[in-house]
Amino acid sequence: MSASPPIGRRLTVRDIVARKGKDPVVCLTAYTTPIARQLDPHVDILLVGDSLGMVLYGLPTTLGVTLDMMIAHGQAVVRGSTQALVVVDMPFGSTQESPAQAFRNAARVMAETGAGAVKLEGGREMAETIAFLVSRGIPVMGHVGLRPQSVNTQGGFRAQGRDEAEAQGLIDDARAVAEAGAFSMVVEGTVAPVAERMTQAVSVPTIGIGASVACDGQVLVIDDVVGMFMDFTPRFVRRYATLGPQVGEAAAAYAADVRARRFPGPEHTFPARSA
Repeated sequence: MSASPPIGRRLTVRDIVARKGKDPVVCLTAYTTPIARQLDPHVDILLVGDSLGMVLYGLPTTLGVTLDMMIAHGQAVVRGSTQALVVVDMPFGSTQESPAQAFRNAARVMAETGAGAVKLEGGREMAETIAFLVSRGIPVMGHVGLRPQSVNTQGGFRAQGRDEAEAQGLIDDARAVAEAGAFSMVVEGTVAPVAERMTQAVSVPTIGIGASVACDGQVLVIDDVVGMFMDFTPRFVRRYATLGPQVGEAAAAYAADVRARRFPGPEHTFPARSA
């Protein structure tokens, strides 16, 4: 059975590293204080993902997400949690220019949100940047395999690792990220046998999404899990609730009551003070 976060203490990156090959790491995305409060008792990591661009803001990809957006939502999730490690995504364009640029932006995220770590997409090409951040006190979660911020160069949202050359490249990416000092890494959209090989190749936890049950943990987007984001359903998603239609039904019932003057009733209004 997976261990629950300890009561009264927020999990740290060291706690996550210690899970390698042991209890699976449970991770869900969160973007708001109320959702963070609901998820916090049940997960090890709350990831403030740049997926918020699509599920909250209606953007077609994550590329339009800004650093200010990530900081605002990171602050909200930290306020709504007490136990889970909070990790904030570094958005597109905030880390790729140079290690110095990445440090300035990641330091701002850490200082302004109170999060415990940042997440940075990229493999071998980002190893120097990861090492630069870690050596200066910023814990980094890596992200390899399918990388949404690189969707235009990866040929779209397609599974990674289908041939041996590509598979070996992914394994090399995972090793480079781990050796640079990342405390864990997301492995996204990678064929299961290759994700398993990546997990075996590194000494830090891998957290799969559309990867393999052999990963050291799993992450999903909360709006997919509860059925609030209904535009499409990725193959790797399991819906545990379907709240989107329920929200619509509640709005329809409210509208009907207002139009029929059934709401507000006497119990919803303030009576005059008695003389």
